[in-house]
Amino acid sequence: MYTMSHVDLPPQRAAVLAFLRRELAAGRAPSLADIAGAFGFASRNAAQKHVQALVADGLLEQAPGQKRGLRLPGGMADLLPLPVLGRVAAGQPIGADIGLDEQLWLDRRLFSPQPDYLLKVQGDSMIDDGIVDGDLVGVHRTPEARDGQTVVARIDGELTIKRLQRERRRIRLLPRNPAHAPIEVQPGQDFAIEGVYCGLVRRG
Repeated sequence: MYTMSHVDLPPQRAAVLAFLRRELAAGRAPSLADIAGAFGFASRNAAQKHVQALVADGLLEQAPGQKRGLRLPGGMADLLPLPVLGRVAAGQPIGADIGLDEQLWLDRRLFSPQPDYLLKVQGDSMIDDGIVDGDLVGVHRTPEARDGQTVVARIDGELTIKRLQRERRRIRLLPRNPAHAPIEVQPGQDFAIEGVYCGLVRRG
C-alpha cells in the first residue's frame, strides 16, 4: 500500500503545486493572478480551482481572508514529485511504453538513491525480491550499474527489470523467480542500462 504521504494528482495540478512550492520556498507568495499568468489560464477562476483542490488534499494551507495567504504544510518538504512513465517487464521484455501516465508525490525516504521516475511492473519474474505485478518501481537514471544490482535494462528497444550479472565475457539479466530463465545479452544486441532500482510503492 502507499504511505500516508502518497497523493495522486492530474499532471496540470501537479505542475501548479510544483510552481507554488518553488515560489513559496523562495519567499514569494503568488496570487491567483500570478498562477493564472504562469499557466496561461484565461481567468483566476481556473487557478482558484487548482488551489482549492490542493488545499482539500492537504498539500497547501491557506490563511482565511488573505489573497496571498498560501503556505506549504510542514510535511511537504519530505515529498518528492515523480512521473509515472509507463511499464517495465518483470518477465519477458516488453515494448518501452513510455509516456506520462500520472505524477505522484511520494515520501523521499522510501527510496535510496533518489529516483528520477517510476515504472509500473508487469509480470512476476522478480517476486523473490519482493517486486510483484502492479508495483511502481523507482528508477534512478544512470547508464552504469554494479554486478548484483537490480536494473532497468533496454534490449533491442524493449524494457525489463532484472538483477545484473557481469562476467568477464558476458552480461546476464537474472530473474528472481525460478519459473523464469535468465536473459543472456548476445554480441551485437542493442543493450543499455536505463537505470538502477531504488525502491517501490504498492497500490492498496
